[in-house]
Amino acid sequence: MADKQVDHVDMVIVGAGFAGMYMLYGARKAGLSVKCFEAGDGVGGTWYWNRYPGARVDIECLEYSYSFSEDLQKEWNWTERYAGQPELLDYANHVADRYNMRDDITFETRVVSTIFDEDSQRWIVKTDGGHTVSAKFCVMATGLISAPVDPDFEGLENFSGEQYMTSRWPKGDLNFSGKRVGVVGTGSSGIQVVSEVAKDVGELFVFQRTPAYTIPLQNHKSDPEQTAKIKNKYAELRELEGQSFGGFTMMYSDLSPLPSKSALEVSAEERNSEYEDRWASGGLSPYYAYTDTILDEESNNTLGEFAIKKMKERVNDPVVAEKLTPDYAILTRRLSPETNYLETFNQDNVNLVDLRETPVDRFTKTGIVVGGEEIELDVIIFATGFDVMTGAMDRIDIRGRQGQSLKDRWSTGLTSYLGMMTHGFPNYFWVNGPHSPFYNPILLAEYQGDMIFDAARQLDEMGKTCVEARPESETAYVDLTNAIADMTLFPKSNNYYMGDNMPGKPRKVLFFFGGFVAYKEQCVEGYTDLKGFLVS
Repeated sequence: MADKQVDHVDMVIVGAGFAGMYMLYGARKAGLSVKCFEAGDGVGGTWYWNRYPGARVDIECLEYSYSFSEDLQKEWNWTERYAGQPELLDYANHVADRYNMRDDITFETRVVSTIFDEDSQRWIVKTDGGHTVSAKFCVMATGLISAPVDPDFEGLENFSGEQYMTSRWPKGDLNFSGKRVGVVGTGSSGIQVVSEVAKDVGELFVFQRTPAYTIPLQNHKSDPEQTAKIKNKYAELRELEGQSFGGFTMMYSDLSPLPSKSALEVSAEERNSEYEDRWASGGLSPYYAYTDTILDEESNNTLGEFAIKKMKERVNDPVVAEKLTPDYAILTRRLSPETNYLETFNQDNVNLVDLRETPVDRFTKTGIVVGGEEIELDVIIFATGFDVMTGAMDRIDIRGRQGQSLKDRWSTGLTSYLGMMTHGFPNYFWVNGPHSPFYNPILLAEYQGDMIFDAARQLDEMGKTCVEARPESETAYVDLTNAIADMTLFPKSNNYYMGDNMPGKPRKVLFFFGGFVAYKEQCVEGYTDLKGFLVS
């Protein structure tokens, strides 16, 4: 298709999820002309695509929400402690409508290339719809977990039944009543879909490769009186989020998000009481139990042993319970808050297939062969995960100075400065992307977005055109990121934080695990007078 007339804007944003929507809001506020491209036909990002049964957030909604507008915070009322996908999508649409964002978003359009033009010092952005846009700044708001891993099994093309992916679930209701359903994958998405689908199926087969540490979500309807109290001290709680490691304070809980002790400096009784309280609170609260749970194996074991004991108590069959028991350090893979997932395996019509004992041989027209025996199925649901952080960017042809490909640059290991840009790609930023901190993604998008707009302002005041990471700044940040990761237990486990779920991906840490306070210190140092950057 021939390119249409080239448009010229100050900023192109790729993606209209929560990060992209904030970038759009901020660009307008900064007086920048802006264009946003979104592959879906609506806003919401993760919550647009992941509409599978049971899809739900695991950070309390009063925290998993925008903080940039006091009016927005007060006017929107969540119906649950942890909202489901429909309500999260409603929220995204409310924000888009409230700030009239759709006028600057082109939907059902994928960006296929972003090429830096040396002569004009601008990015030439092309889409699959024939759009060509010239932009001073390009921002990738493509999402933390937005590039799904397609199932790759021998004979899959032969299967004649229904096939679905949790990450690309079709619109409309699906009826699995009375059907033989298989779910492949038991990460967070698989766990959520199993809990929901098990209510209606004729028979369910859960194909598990790696057991997950699970904790009851403890979801409930919002209490209007308690919500009002929280909203009255929103500023105080947002401040506390900024001091916490993960950007959530567990507003509905009295438990502290700022741990101060080692798990090993308290008595076994005190430690057990702390873990019990956090299990009763639910969600992600165990992350904040003690300061060294992810740093010290002995400390980690105290939480892991507690979790396994609690998990086994929920499963009637000891053989099944053992198969559901993880054998790696807790928290080194994503903790999975859930509702009645383990109890699902007490149902007579639910079967656990341990792929470590009986791997998948092949798919057939009527089912899956494991361990030499065929399991006949009417429906297969794939919850096979995502190419985290870099995946969505890898699928776009991104070329910086002298035609350098970003994918090639990252082929031997991830590089970034402050988890927002990399040398050789001037005025090219990403939000919630590689080497960003492990943090509440909406609040992180606001913080990183503000840093980007501040850089644009400073650049304009200097009378300069381009800003890019200094090579030495980038090297220092990457070294710091890797050094912090090496101090933790993450490298000792097989996990997507290290890129292990993608064959051929260099094994390097994808997140900054130094905590948000330390991350902000790095950003303040780098962005003050743009000291960490080259300007030209």
